[in-house]
Amino acid sequence: MEYVYKPKGVCSSEIKFSIIDNKLFNVSFRGGCNGNLKAISKLIDGCDASAIAEKLSGNTCGWRSTSCADQLSIAIKQALNRQ
Repeated sequence: MEYVYKPKGVCSSEIKFSIIDNKLFNVSFRGGCNGNLKAISKLIDGCDASAIAEKLSGNTCGWRSTSCADQLSIAIKQALNRQ
């Protein structure tokens, strides 16, 4: 199932991803640091969703108390709770 999340407090405006058998696929970001976010998406494709949510949780960006990766973590946790 595809999930769409509207991140808060970061440069990206949308995060899309699928979770199949608790694995992440097709992670994409609209906006944000294009190269870094594409790299994150490639690195986590096919990985355990729960493990990725834990690893990315609390990551910050500059002076912000969150980051696109942290927002992805929040999105994954919300998606897993809906399943």
